[in-house]
Amino acid sequence: MTGRISIIGLGPGNILQLTPQATQVLAQVTDLVGYGPYVQRVEAPASVIRHSSDNREELARARHALEMAQAGRHVGVVSGGDAGVFGMASAVFEAVQSGPPEWRRLDIEVIPGVSAVLAAAARLGAPLGGDFCVISLSDNLKPWPLVLRRLQLAAQAEFVIALYNPRSKARPWQLAEALQHVQQYAPLKAPVAFARAIGRPDEAVRLSTLAEANAEWADMSTLVLIGCAASHLIERPNAQPWFYTSRKVEAV
Repeated sequence: MTGRISIIGLGPGNILQLTPQATQVLAQVTDLVGYGPYVQRVEAPASVIRHSSDNREELARARHALEMAQAGRHVGVVSGGDAGVFGMASAVFEAVQSGPPEWRRLDIEVIPGVSAVLAAAARLGAPLGGDFCVISLSDNLKPWPLVLRRLQLAAQAEFVIALYNPRSKARPWQLAEALQHVQQYAPLKAPVAFARAIGRPDEAVRLSTLAEANAEWADMSTLVLIGCAASHLIERPNAQPWFYTSRKVEAV
């Protein structure tokens, strides 16, 4: 088969955070497949055919990409951030696993990107200096009680917790419940950052403690970082504090 799929992470939105490898591969594709805003973000020649779809159509989108690749196209499947972090890479391989045997012979590559958690951490200081985990608050593909269970265990294990998909119009209540849940297991004085649209013109950062964190400060463009006992804020004159997590942890 001559078809090919490149699953490409576009980074958090700042063109400077799009990797050279991603730029090189995007210049080679014949088709772009992905969630509408991500597909439209890509600068591509007029000859490239764009296939945009809704955010909840990941498997259908992946199957469409595989069908085009089987027909000999070089398809770029795009995701914001890194395509392997709550992105299209998993959907493509899930479609391959359940699809026709011919799809397993296709040339499929994953091009890494700068994930939102890394961009936000760099903007804040070094909040991921110790052990951390990343949890999506979306319950579209997993039950909400499981999300709460994972939050509890992560807080009890003293991980820094990065929350993706924290709050949407369809799920306006979940972040507030998640914060209240974590408050039972993590230090109330732990720093919390609401990092919105990092690297883009409408970037905004807000810091608080876990006790004071307000779910109203977040939307779907926000990444929420919840610190642990080893996390600290360094106050600075006339500037936002630095948020960092020590690599040294006292014995339990």
